Amino acid sequence: MTKNSKSAKTRYSDEELQEFKELILAKLEKAKADLIMLTDAYTNKNENDTNDTSPTFKVLEEGNAVMSKEENSKLANRQEKFITSLENALVRIENKSYGICRETGKLISKERLRSVPHATLSIEAKLNRPVVQ
Repeated sequence: MTKNSKSAKTRYSDEELQEFKELILAKLEKAKADLIMLTDAYTNKNENDTNDTSPTFKVLEEGNAVMSKEENSKLANRQEKFITSLENALVRIENKSYGICRETGKLISKERLRSVPHATLSIEAKLNRPVVQ
């Protein structure tokens, strides 16, 4: 088998890892900005407008505001997990283990990593896992 043979490849090249690192850093920057926006939304940091002076508006929107705060809190928690996953992917890039399926030991396809850059399972391994509900 030659070094360039697909079956012999056990990890991505430094150039490929750099490409993924740039992709992840861009996603991480956007994810952190989104988290700030979500956190502000459920902590009312930006509620200095005149809406809170209208009793009618308050009565009509109170139930919706509580639901919206709960949803934003849940979304913020999910966003924090996503950020952690992206940061963990950066660690795997640094130690050159990025893109290797944690179950099969095979390389995860570039297409999958481009769409889910924090993936730790190949499509094959993901499809063979039991569904957790």
